[in-house]
Amino acid sequence: MNQLSKETAQELINTLEKRFLKFTTRHPNIDWESVKEKLQNNPSKLLTIYKMEETGGEPDVIGKDEVTQEIIFADCVAESPKGRRSVCYDHEALESRKQYKPENSAVHMAEEIGIELMDEEQYHAFQQLGEFDLKTSSWIKTPVAIRAKGGALFGDRRFGRVFTYHNGAESYYGVRGFRGILKI
Repeated sequence: MNQLSKETAQELINTLEKRFLKFTTRHPNIDWESVKEKLQNNPSKLLTIYKMEETGGEPDVIGKDEVTQEIIFADCVAESPKGRRSVCYDHEALESRKQYKPENSAVHMAEEIGIELMDEEQYHAFQQLGEFDLKTSSWIKTPVAIRAKGGALFGDRRFGRVFTYHNGAESYYGVRGFRGILKI
């Protein structure tokens, strides 16, 4: 599928509008009409948001890039998206597993969906918008130096604060997925 039907696109826009209006603290000083216009003028990005929604991400606007004027969407579901869990970090990690391989990797799934993994700074800023990953964790974009040594980063919120941890990139857990960022 390379484009949504008019009906599906309108249903998605309606869902996004309801979420946008319900969680206004996530995007102060951004009006729905400007978001809607960007969505309607970018069918490929709307398709990406549809994929975010279909995998359980509950995408919502979390800000605006002041330089490019792009609207920033992120997965705002309370726990790591259900349709993106039990994955290792990247393709290299997936290939390195000798047995009990997960079906996919976070980096590959993000590429398929058309989003970027949140990096550590984005994840911490995102956590200021609400309390996310209280029972789950999310892979976050890992610096090359850490990944070169076989590691990968993930984050969660426990005990009232946000943590960043490390794990072997080939590890995977039923409660670890990933969150993405999309700019329109």
